[in-house]
Amino acid sequence: MQKYKIAIDSCGEIFKEWNGNPSFESIPLTLNVGGEEIIDDETFDQASFLRKVAACPECPKSACPSPNRYLEAFKCEAEHVYGVTLSAELSGSYNSAQLAKDMLLEEQPGRKIHIFNSRSASIGESLIAMKVAELEEKHLPFEEIVRRVEAYIDTQNTFFVLESLETLRKNGRLSKMKAFVATALKIKPVLGSTPEGNIYQMDQARGVNKALLKMLDHISEKTPDIANRVLALSHCNCLERANMVKAAIQERLNPARIIVVDTAGVSSMYANDGGIIVVV
Repeated sequence: MQKYKIAIDSCGEIFKEWNGNPSFESIPLTLNVGGEEIIDDETFDQASFLRKVAACPECPKSACPSPNRYLEAFKCEAEHVYGVTLSAELSGSYNSAQLAKDMLLEEQPGRKIHIFNSRSASIGESLIAMKVAELEEKHLPFEEIVRRVEAYIDTQNTFFVLESLETLRKNGRLSKMKAFVATALKIKPVLGSTPEGNIYQMDQARGVNKALLKMLDHISEKTPDIANRVLALSHCNCLERANMVKAAIQERLNPARIIVVDTAGVSSMYANDGGIIVVV
């Protein structure tokens, strides 16, 4: 019998080693750009998506998976079932997964299933799924795994620096005037997540490189135990910049491990072309 299954919504990046592993399943969100629906699955074309976003005057939007889609993933032979979703403050994905959990328990009372609200996005979700798998491989009891992973989520921090503020401006998180001034002066915000999973501005700097250096300051300040932690970095179509940030993190902060991935669909929508996301 399969020991465990982790269903992670597609805002979370799927690490290469998970491909083909039945213990992991990506549950796709749907993206909408100018009325065109794009499924965030293995068919997602980042380059095409970014061109469409740049050409569209409207803000791209996402729609969370239905409870039935989650239920389909949860109905499996695994002894332990987990859902990992992007922040409940940013999407209905968590509530949808919770409804699916309730539906499963109505049909199959006693199933061991838990939904994790990442209070993050992108690789924040991926690290949570990785933590679940790590504890499962140690054969810990289900309740102990849930307790430890929830405690891990409490310690996790998300940071990001964006090349473009257009998506923030289009979806109302940044005023048109502020976006114009920031663009004209080449001011780049250093953004982060609140403990509840909302987005807030932590700092700012003139130019992306200075903003990234300030981001490192905040990572260092908020992660005193970074030498014992895994740090993940996702980038939207800017591998060279990501490798530069990785080298700076390695030299200055020296975490236990650094993972670098390219953003999938939903993360590409949030980060936009040139964006960098770090979670630790």
